Amino acid sequence: MKRLENRVAVVTGSAQGMGYAIATALADEGAKVVITDINKTQIDAAVDSLKARGCQAAGYPMDVTKKADVQAVMALVKKDLGSIDILVNNAGGGLNTPYELEEIEEKHWDLVLNVNLKGAFFCCQAVLPYMIEAKRGAIVNISALAGHWRASLAGVAYTSAKAGVEGLMRQLAYDYGQHGIRVNAVAPTVTITGDRMKNLWGNKAEEEQERIMKAIPLRRLSEPREIAAAVVFLASDEASYITGITLDVVGGRYLR
Repeated sequence: MKRLENRVAVVTGSAQGMGYAIATALADEGAKVVITDINKTQIDAAVDSLKARGCQAAGYPMDVTKKADVQAVMALVKKDLGSIDILVNNAGGGLNTPYELEEIEEKHWDLVLNVNLKGAFFCCQAVLPYMIEAKRGAIVNISALAGHWRASLAGVAYTSAKAGVEGLMRQLAYDYGQHGIRVNAVAPTVTITGDRMKNLWGNKAEEEQERIMKAIPLRRLSEPREIAAAVVFLASDEASYITGITLDVVGGRYLR
């Protein structure tokens, strides 16, 4: 039997990139995966791709920064699929905002905090009543090494947002463990998941790329499948006594 057989897993920001890799890994372990994103065309393509693999998948357009939208979509998922057993708060990133402090405007700060942190909060707030009713559930927030260290490809708004994501995770783990709900986070380092990340990495000077690589004991960047594997583990019963932790998937980067 697969590890997530018959469980419903909602993954935000999952029509492409890291989110899609996570959704695929969950689906391969038997979960009924719900693709949520803001682009309907990309959602449909992701769902079709998963179904072509023989997986169970559905898709719902959703803007994580809008509470009413999140509440409505989660209620629809519960109605259509019967439960929400797993939530992966993946929507986020640096969102093409400036890296340098003096270049960051209020609109950049608000965008990054709203998508990364407020979005995760809204999603947790929406699904927790269903998980409490079921007396079980697993939430995995996608953080980043930047959340408790520093960033290489993003600025202070991103590091602040991810620190908040980890704080949200710890508090919810403490508050809702009594209901059989586990809340954890996965923190990747630099992972090339799409054109935006390719451009960010490619725009780094060769010397800077080499410096980052030398700071990683495994001497390579992570792959999306490796982040996804950590999410599957934390969502599964293999992690049944693990809650309130951030699992670093960083190749040992800050050991030096």
